[in-house]
Amino acid sequence: MKIYESLGMAIPEVLLPREEVDLQKWAVIACDQYTSEPEYWHRVEELVGDSPSTLHLIYPEVYLNAPDKDQRIARIQATMKDYLKRGLFRPLSGMVYLERQTAHGWRRGLLFCLDLEAYDYNPRACSLIRATEGTILERIPPRLKIREGAVLEVPHIMILIDDPANLTIGPATDHSRELQKLYDLELMFEAGRVRGFLVNEPRVEKMILDGLNRLASQREFEKRYNLPEGTSLLLFAVGDGNHSLATAKTIWEKTKAAARRPEELGNSTLRYALVEVVNLHDDSLVFEPIHRVLFEVKNPEDLERELSHFFEGRVEFREHGNFEELKAVVKARKEKEQIAGIIRQESFQSIKFLKPAHNLTVGSLQSFLDDYLKKKAASGLDYVHGDESLLHLSRKKPGNLGFYLPAMDKGQLFPTVILDGALPRKTFSMGEAWEKRFYLEARKLVD
Repeated sequence: MKIYESLGMAIPEVLLPREEVDLQKWAVIACDQYTSEPEYWHRVEELVGDSPSTLHLIYPEVYLNAPDKDQRIARIQATMKDYLKRGLFRPLSGMVYLERQTAHGWRRGLLFCLDLEAYDYNPRACSLIRATEGTILERIPPRLKIREGAVLEVPHIMILIDDPANLTIGPATDHSRELQKLYDLELMFEAGRVRGFLVNEPRVEKMILDGLNRLASQREFEKRYNLPEGTSLLLFAVGDGNHSLATAKTIWEKTKAAARRPEELGNSTLRYALVEVVNLHDDSLVFEPIHRVLFEVKNPEDLERELSHFFEGRVEFREHGNFEELKAVVKARKEKEQIAGIIRQESFQSIKFLKPAHNLTVGSLQSFLDDYLKKKAASGLDYVHGDESLLHLSRKKPGNLGFYLPAMDKGQLFPTVILDGALPRKTFSMGEAWEKRFYLEARKLVD
């Protein structure tokens, strides 16, 4: 592994399935998608069956409350060992350049490792690698059980760089024909194509590293954001998979704490995490909102009164004829206006927050939802990607209530994290659920 400590990254040895493995069954979407739609995962299970697949290496979060949780985790870890023992993988040294088809074009990325020593998920972190949203600490322990003792990692973490001139990923795009093609396949359930290339040309690798070094220049950083001298540099911002990265960080810290001589750990594989890095300025990268659904609300007819009470009357409600009309009103809001939608089984309503205490609509709404759940006024809350999923889940049962949120301007991301710290949790999504990263590559976590 080539290590570049000043950049907080390393070029690893990755593992890909051997040629005889069916990659359409092998590649599965990120485990934190479709968390309220078990029917999606049932379709995946039916398609994959007993074939080699990353499905058998991950824990879909739709099953996090299943009674057989411990057995599932034991099965995952046993399967990892079995796949290695059977020689199912071929090792490859180098970064992987990726092209992923989405609804907005081809998203381009680079797969390499990040140094967990340079990562801090605390809201006011000043590290080289930072979370963009609040980390829910109680979501880490279940993931620890899965990763602790695991011999492999398969990544769905996506990291953002703010690279207007495309100096980092651009060289791989420009020279992709010179790189070794690793795969080119259609993903399951019409989720688009994905292509992967090994960055096996030293000249291209050097251009990529030169681009990262330019982004990591303190002077350039301060100039780009008009910052005071000495402001802590932010190079990598976590876009997707923050809790997975936080889990890897927790295990690394535990490993160091348990070691009699931590210096002997050196550059342990546990110090690093495999991620895909994407340029914030990629035209195909669109920030989508993450909506909310409350389940089994005890008194849904009292919601308007509860909202008015919580915000001390500083809200306005308006009825709408259908979902499309509601979406149009939310999207047409003026700058700094905060408007969200409320979806019931038979009605659509918008809520406007007047003189809000939070900078973003999602922050205003989430403050109410957190308080509402503390009072046990509903059985639970889920974070939903996509308009159709929101509409379906909001109307699935009479006690459900949906909340439609506006999208965040992606240009606000880096300046906000630098100046204000992490955003409210689940503020944005990098595309719709089906556009998320699929598991393909793996990396050994034990020597």
